[in-house]
Amino acid sequence: RGPDDSGVWDERLPDGTWWGLGSRRLAIQDLSPAGHMPMPDESGRVHIVYNGEIYNAPALRRELESEGVRFRSSSDTEVLLALYLKEGPGFVERLNGIFAFAIADRRNAPRLMLARDHFGVKPLYVARRGKSLAFASEAKALFELPDLQPKMDRAALRSYLTFLWVPEPGTLWEGVEKLPAAHFALFERGHWTLQRYWDMTFPPDGHRFAGDAASLAAELRERFLATVKSQMISDVPVGAFLSAGLDSSSIVAAMRRATTGTLRTYTVTFPKRHLVGENNLDDASVAARLAARLGAQHQEIIVEPDVAKLLPKLVWHMDDPTADPAIITDYLVCREAKKSATVLLSGAGGDEVFGGYRKYRAALAGRAYRRLPALLRRGVLDPLMRSAPVMNGTPFKGYTRMMRKWGRSASLEPREQFIQDATYLSAAQIEELAPGLPGEPSVMHRAAFDRVAPADLLNQLLYVDTQTFMPSLNLNYNDKMSMANSVEVRVPFLDWELARWSAWNIPPSMKIRGGATKWILRQAMNGLLPEEVLRQPKASFGAPVGYWLSGELREMTDDLLSERRLRERGWLNPAAVRRMIDEHRRGTHDWALQIWQFLTLELWAQQFLDRTAKATALT
Repeated sequence: RGPDDSGVWDERLPDGTWWGLGSRRLAIQDLSPAGHMPMPDESGRVHIVYNGEIYNAPALRRELESEGVRFRSSSDTEVLLALYLKEGPGFVERLNGIFAFAIADRRNAPRLMLARDHFGVKPLYVARRGKSLAFASEAKALFELPDLQPKMDRAALRSYLTFLWVPEPGTLWEGVEKLPAAHFALFERGHWTLQRYWDMTFPPDGHRFAGDAASLAAELRERFLATVKSQMISDVPVGAFLSAGLDSSSIVAAMRRATTGTLRTYTVTFPKRHLVGENNLDDASVAARLAARLGAQHQEIIVEPDVAKLLPKLVWHMDDPTADPAIITDYLVCREAKKSATVLLSGAGGDEVFGGYRKYRAALAGRAYRRLPALLRRGVLDPLMRSAPVMNGTPFKGYTRMMRKWGRSASLEPREQFIQDATYLSAAQIEELAPGLPGEPSVMHRAAFDRVAPADLLNQLLYVDTQTFMPSLNLNYNDKMSMANSVEVRVPFLDWELARWSAWNIPPSMKIRGGATKWILRQAMNGLLPEEVLRQPKASFGAPVGYWLSGELREMTDDLLSERRLRERGWLNPAAVRRMIDEHRRGTHDWALQIWQFLTLELWAQQFLDRTAKATALT
């Protein structure tokens, strides 16, 4: 997945079976040829390919060396291989890092092991057909196989229309899935075995937590500082995303504690005319002041992209269609950062570990709201909020959007409220848009709720997001957009040991307190960050999609979502799509993300289905 090296190993077994491994390497540790992959063991009977970073590799290396293991390189890849040779597949439980790897072992019966990190930071796609198996870090590689043609999965399309993304392990391709996070798989004699090696667990509701707020904040601070320091290990330049938010600011402050050297930070923003009515995007001036305070070498990237030209390219890099305009900003900041850094630390995961999203507050407030008489709620308040005006292009746009969402969900019981708040099109709207689609979009959400049912409500919500929203959306586009620029993104908040400690030691009441999200993290960072950042409200790492749709994407929208094109594609009802476009342009409804979703879907079909069909016709 990088430009620094490539390699292939393959062989034909006596029974005629063919197997092999291939790698494109982004060199982070041990830049020499000794880090080449596929990497064999001394016998040449075990090979590994690997994407990611193992943060406890130095400690594991020292342990193995004390037992007589001799290493030929300083790469963490060789540590993985040596630990596998010593302990077998269970060694994955000892790893702390972000990773997706494959190990081909023919010391006995040929066996392939696949594994993915605890939270699913690194992707791994799998296509199983009978006794054959293919896998890749990017799904597009699988379609180089002559007998695997890309086809759209209709049940997955229903999920995509519901959430803007397809919940893992599913994909929009029929016959292609992701290896689930925190799992490893063994493929031997045509038999596939999948095993979970870790899960994010929480204490039961009513659990008595030890420790007061001051002591917990102090311990959290020390653990967090140590985690960030461990993730700065690299033989190439390291930098960090820096927004106005608490999470990225905390990481940069911790990096400054860990080094007196050059500290590189990167912020992305847009020209002021793009931001009219976008009151939930980051304030770049806050990031600039913090960078100056910490003595960082700061780069503020003001972007005015040619979105119509850029979007098809990014859809190609994403593999899975993901209808979040933040892919634009993520790609552009990584592209600029690559000029001076190859590794970037990101604040992703902080909201899911410490309770940072507004939807968590909404879910907790829902319990109080449902104590009101049902007649008042359902007869007066809910309809009133659902009818809140759109107010595009004004500072009130975000507030009225939240009112409409609250009016749809607040009277539902907690699980249903949370799932409803993640939904962008209702079942009835999807039936009008794409009649007859099979499947239940929220099956993964409900399964996650069942696994964590004994926990406090807030911890249930955090868990469900770590199993669905976070890997399927945020981690997915962070990885794809960074690797498209040959940049590795690391996520200190998702160190599994830090996350597990937080789950079992920090009470839910210290995650959200008095309406303040991530309260305990704010206490932990007090003294390291200025009050301006500690009091900063939650803002999104988003993009001015409304401005783009009314401007440079208007022509693309009318072309790609025209009646002719939609009828030719045969997936969406042209009349329903046209009505939504017209309502959005008149300002009677805010369909910005749904229109972006339809554009992304059509571009995905052009990039993967039409392109493949043309290539097949030419052969």
